[in-house]
Amino acid sequence: MQKIKIVLLLILIIASFSGCKVNYSFSGGSVDPKIKTVSIQYFPNNALNAQPTLSQTLTESLKQKFSTQTKLALVIRGGDLNIEGAITGYTITPQAILGNQTAAMNRLTIVVTVKFSNKINDKQNFEQSFSEYEDYISTKSFSSVESQLIKDITDKLVDDIFNKTVVNW
Repeated sequence: MQKIKIVLLLILIIASFSGCKVNYSFSGGSVDPKIKTVSIQYFPNNALNAQPTLSQTLTESLKQKFSTQTKLALVIRGGDLNIEGAITGYTITPQAILGNQTAAMNRLTIVVTVKFSNKINDKQNFEQSFSEYEDYISTKSFSSVESQLIKDITDKLVDDIFNKTVVNW
């Protein structure tokens, strides 16, 4: 009789948990289980004076982020999630002006316009600009720091876009 009670208790416990579903994610993402694919279009460079490789760097970094942080399959077109956009700003502005009208620091700002569409939940669709920057010491030539600035800014932009699309921040 005791064994029957234990077996029934175990069955009851197992049955109570079988209806529960817990989604874990190291990135904090909340991707609907119905979503299986993502398409990320090439981000053309529409900004003046931007580094020619910036489009490729941004597009590939975004694809890499989705490949490593989600289980979504990358497809060329027609994904359940679609991300497209363009680089719309690439500016250098002086910061921390000194008394002799020179800048102690300069700032590189990159702006990206993103159009996101979700085939499963169109309430999550958006079109938005993302902007990030990095400062650098004005005594260094821009060409000597440009590639590192682009890498740092691109990493921030990719995180911003990723968070807005799948983490819902």
